[in-house]
Amino acid sequence: MTQTTLPRLLQDNGASAKARSVDCVIIGAGAAGLYAAHYAGGQGASVLVLDHRRKPAEKVRISGGGRCNFTNLHTHPKCFISDNPHFAKSALARHGPWDFIDYVTQAGISYHEKTLGQLFCDESSQQIIDMLLDLANRSGAQIALETQVKKVSHDGGRFQLELEHQGQAFALSCQSLVIASGGLSIPKIGATNFGYQLAQQFGHQVVPPRPGLVPFTFDDQLLTRCRPLAGTAVQAQIKAGNARFDEAALFTHRGLSGPAALQASSYWLPGDTIDVDLARGTNVGAQLLDDKQSRPKRLVRSSLEQLLPNRLAESLCEELGLNTRLADTGDKALRKLAARVNRWQLVPTGTEGYRTAEVTLGGVCTSQLSSKSMESQQVPGLYFIGEVVDVTGWLGGYNFQWAWSSAWAAGTAIAKRGANTA
Repeated sequence: MTQTTLPRLLQDNGASAKARSVDCVIIGAGAAGLYAAHYAGGQGASVLVLDHRRKPAEKVRISGGGRCNFTNLHTHPKCFISDNPHFAKSALARHGPWDFIDYVTQAGISYHEKTLGQLFCDESSQQIIDMLLDLANRSGAQIALETQVKKVSHDGGRFQLELEHQGQAFALSCQSLVIASGGLSIPKIGATNFGYQLAQQFGHQVVPPRPGLVPFTFDDQLLTRCRPLAGTAVQAQIKAGNARFDEAALFTHRGLSGPAALQASSYWLPGDTIDVDLARGTNVGAQLLDDKQSRPKRLVRSSLEQLLPNRLAESLCEELGLNTRLADTGDKALRKLAARVNRWQLVPTGTEGYRTAEVTLGGVCTSQLSSKSMESQQVPGLYFIGEVVDVTGWLGGYNFQWAWSSAWAAGTAIAKRGANTA
């Protein structure tokens, strides 16, 4: 089904204007778009999926280290960020993780739970892509890749699209139009602002997009101390805004990454401070003072190495000038070291941006969408699903689950609408 040649719905059947009419057009052959195609075509409607890229579902392919973290068993509305935190509840409640897992099981795809409810394919993310393509194909949906949408308008009854495929122009009309074009994250695989521009064209507000689930960057002074730690991982707690995450953190040559940092980045705003506990759950001050009583000849660094990776413990002791024995170190100095470990406060210079961001925060404002169907309240027949909407999940399969849930909501609504008008 993956193809760069034109599908039957766009092939010239003698019409000089090359004008075509279909029931539903979905712009974006990613996770949400392909899944929506399966449901939208479920009642026999003609469905065409368009994408400017050469291959479908590239973000699925690279996700989860190539094994696709396709959902999370602990999916809950609290795990999503939006200007309207209640918006996602309806779709998530009506089509949750187990609804998608059923398809995975039926497709014979083996999977495992990694941590915190995260489900990954045992083999390859390509299995999920193949499953999505098969589902769309079984519903009769067709795909046109390497196809540019040059213009979209609405004549009061139907949407009119002007397309271009390998230099050839086409006109196309449809009853329902689904925008599943994603956000701005990872531009090297084709991310664009198409969905936001189209939303604004039809009178929708857009919550300003920004990178989410992205590593923090540090200034030169902080990097001088931290760059030698690149590659060092530690179980940490990182707080940003009103959120706190207990997961691994990873020092990089640019700043701080790892699950805890990525999660916190979605709640961080430029200029804000983040609080980092490098010894999550351990009272370092109490531990150092206890060691001073019981092992006074031990080096401070050796005591700290019981709690932190050796390179990190050595770096902190050098930073504070504590290359001394515990017996020769004052309690005040030990408490200062403990505070540096348990309550490290810093202001990142920024993030690595969309280049490495896993998702895009913000997007099409939910106040103008139906939470049940994802349909526009401005223009009947226009739907927005997936990452283009102002709903962003935590790290760990939540964003894919939003793609499945929102696609199901739109796809079933379109199918029902088609059945009622048939």
